[in-house]
Amino acid sequence: MKLSDFDFDLPDGLIATRPAVPRTSARLLVAQGADITDAVVSDITKYLRPGDRLVLNDTRVIPARLSGLRHRTSAQGQTQARIEVTLLEPRRDGTWAALIKPLKKLKIGEEVIFSADLRATLQGTSDGQGHLAFNLEGNDFDTALNAAGAMPLPPYIAAKRPADARDMDDYQTVFATNKGAVAAPTASLHFDAALLQTIADHGVSFTHVTLHVGAGTFLPVKVDDVTTHKMHAEWGQVSAQAAAEIAATKAAGGRVIPVGTTALRLIETAARGGEIAAWEGDTDIFIYPGFDFQVTDALMTNFHLPKSTLMMLVSALMGQDSVRRIYAHAIAREYRFFSYGDASLLFPK
Repeated sequence: MKLSDFDFDLPDGLIATRPAVPRTSARLLVAQGADITDAVVSDITKYLRPGDRLVLNDTRVIPARLSGLRHRTSAQGQTQARIEVTLLEPRRDGTWAALIKPLKKLKIGEEVIFSADLRATLQGTSDGQGHLAFNLEGNDFDTALNAAGAMPLPPYIAAKRPADARDMDDYQTVFATNKGAVAAPTASLHFDAALLQTIADHGVSFTHVTLHVGAGTFLPVKVDDVTTHKMHAEWGQVSAQAAAEIAATKAAGGRVIPVGTTALRLIETAARGGEIAAWEGDTDIFIYPGFDFQVTDALMTNFHLPKSTLMMLVSALMGQDSVRRIYAHAIAREYRFFSYGDASLLFPK
């Protein structure tokens, strides 16, 4: 398999920069084997059966993008520089790993002021990342970060417009609970409370798992032989209750349908032993054609970037030829792509 096998031409105008309003009005491409149907998300129960189970990633996106000033006294007097920070994840020593631009303008021990309440000191660097120690922790840190930070929109949206107050709601699922992600599980953005209730009333159950989506989800694949690509790691947890619910659905003949590639990657990590089990840790599972799925029966997901690991994942589930047809149909019918775009519901043959 070559990287070019997962490439396609996407008109720039199909890249969504805002979500559909209301959320449930987004379009839904339903692929059932070779059959493709055009629908909308609010019609999803037409394609679900009582006894099915949707697996939802309940991670909560933090407003991880910060802009601050570094002050320095030099021979030229008092100087300052704008420092842009994207938080990645907390480290065991209490600091935060962060992308810092420009990292070269910040020295170890220097402080960056983000607001009257929030500031951080650079403690060290590694692998092109900075390690920031903040002046606050716990709820005080959360409050200050919510006030000073912006949602970390994907690069293809951030290149078109800055994040704003609308994104604080738009880029968060309605069931987000466990904070720690720096990217949203975007397929789940299409649900609101009313639709979740409609699905439950239809006899479909829900299981919540947690995968803290990292900025590495946007890293490009740089190798031509995709099997040699090294995936980024993300922390996740499948509770004993979640594993039992999924196992019970499989045993009863229901379908397990993760909402989003993050939920899929997590439950397949937890099922590598052949059966789903409670699991917690960092997963770097890489799913590409030839992968042996253990628990996933179908997938709800948005439309993904060309030559991305997520294109490889959907190709593993549906088959490469089928995915080419699905994406050609989506482009011809002008579906909206990527994080704020429309959705697909994929049932393999």
